[in-house]
Amino acid sequence: MGRQDINRSGEMEVFVSVVERGGFSAAATVRRMTPSAVSKLVARLETRLGARLVNRSTRRLQLTPEGCAFYERSIAILADITEAEHQASTGEQASGRIRINTSGSFGNHLLAPLVPAFMALHPAVTLDISHTDRIVDLMEERADVAIRAGPLKNSRLIARKLGATGKIIVASPDYLSRHGKPRTTADLRRHCRIGFSYARAIEGWPLRDDGETVMIPITPGVQVGDGEAMRHLALSGAGLARLAAFAVRADIDAGRLVPVLEEANPGDLEEFYALYVGQGGPLPARVRALLDFLVSHVHF
Repeated sequence: MGRQDINRSGEMEVFVSVVERGGFSAAATVRRMTPSAVSKLVARLETRLGARLVNRSTRRLQLTPEGCAFYERSIAILADITEAEHQASTGEQASGRIRINTSGSFGNHLLAPLVPAFMALHPAVTLDISHTDRIVDLMEERADVAIRAGPLKNSRLIARKLGATGKIIVASPDYLSRHGKPRTTADLRRHCRIGFSYARAIEGWPLRDDGETVMIPITPGVQVGDGEAMRHLALSGAGLARLAAFAVRADIDAGRLVPVLEEANPGDLEEFYALYVGQGGPLPARVRALLDFLVSHVHF
């Protein structure tokens, strides 16, 4: 069967019904198919994808990790299709308030420069932007979209990847003139390292040492709650900081900050996502417009 002959959206609709109804028979009733036809469709889908999506047993159906990921993406794609059809048929325009929750670093360095262009495209939209690095509950915060780094952990949320950034250890020229520039990973022990005051997915600084990547534990002399505060402390000469490349690029170019131990940089990337609550129905036009704009215009 040629790629153009595969009804991908139809496969997704059936698979979503299997997951949400808890089995082939219940999904068959909803989709007006036979249970064997539903089972064969899922089997064909697994063969084409090269991955098992569900573990079958006589008592219940259980999703594999690949099945969970495919289910979440299928919901998002089907919602996109529904929204596209709705907008095409009704001519709905993006309007109303969008509440955005993002980190200070992303908000200041990547989001803020894009706001004028977005507002010019969608003059009926208003933006309510709040900055915090802590993980928030979108429902509790009444946020439409949250922009965060790291993997998706909450199954209620749907993610659209915006891109990825490298990390750089930096310090101010003043700090380095007073304390010297570290030449090896061992030198870091005698330097003040600025850390985060909240739990991170990776605790420490991964660095290359003798051909291997090692995790350098951080016992910070100063702790802060967000990346922008850490950047300002580094600018003031308080110590070394490991920050997203996009947040310090202008400072490095201007000589306000100096990269440190770049030869030991492992080249790890931090991925950023726009997160929103998946409720099974189409997104409001204003939220869809923002998500599409961010995916197209955010460049790390």
